[in-house]
Amino acid sequence: MEPKTSRQRAPEPSERVRDAERTKRRLLEAALTEFAANGYAGARVSAIAERAGVNKQLVSYYFGGKEGLYRAIQREWLDRERDQADRDLPPDELMRWYLGQNLADPRIVRLVLWQALAGDGPDEETQEEIEAEQERMRGRQAHGEIDTDLDPAAVQLAMMGMVFAPVVFSRTARRLFGVGIDAPEFETRYGDTLSRILARLAAAPEHHPEGDHP
Repeated sequence: MEPKTSRQRAPEPSERVRDAERTKRRLLEAALTEFAANGYAGARVSAIAERAGVNKQLVSYYFGGKEGLYRAIQREWLDRERDQADRDLPPDELMRWYLGQNLADPRIVRLVLWQALAGDGPDEETQEEIEAEQERMRGRQAHGEIDTDLDPAAVQLAMMGMVFAPVVFSRTARRLFGVGIDAPEFETRYGDTLSRILARLAAAPEHHPEGDHP
């Protein structure tokens, strides 16, 4: 006679929440890999679900479909950016943060490149957020962190290009530096130079003749 099996315990609400969060996290990670590799148009929901090891119906259940998942990835990154901006870091520290993020996980840079080259995929960043970024740049200019002769919009675009460049030109970077962009030596050498470049973009300190006071 086979022993009686006990009835399986139903998961507690907190367990269901944790399972849902783990599933969503797996989907976000898998989607970022898929979108970075194939762009928005080329990515397939079935491939994302397979990478995540879940049923593809869960993409619609948790995110409302492919577009919702793409927007969730963008929003997560924009929230991380805002958290750093809210810390009011000096420009060189902020750029070093961006550089570290891009070198540790190049997928976001590749996602941006797909958007730029293919022109596909929704854009989650709002005009209000873009204007807020420019307002912060103008504030940095007012505090002397950026010279008044420089266009803050151009400076911001140039900073983006500098932190994207290692991922975009990874082969060239290896030839120039003799190491891959994932090597700590590269991040140190390149990051130190970026810090020096930003220091040269700052307003020159006012010079007062000897004996004069501001």
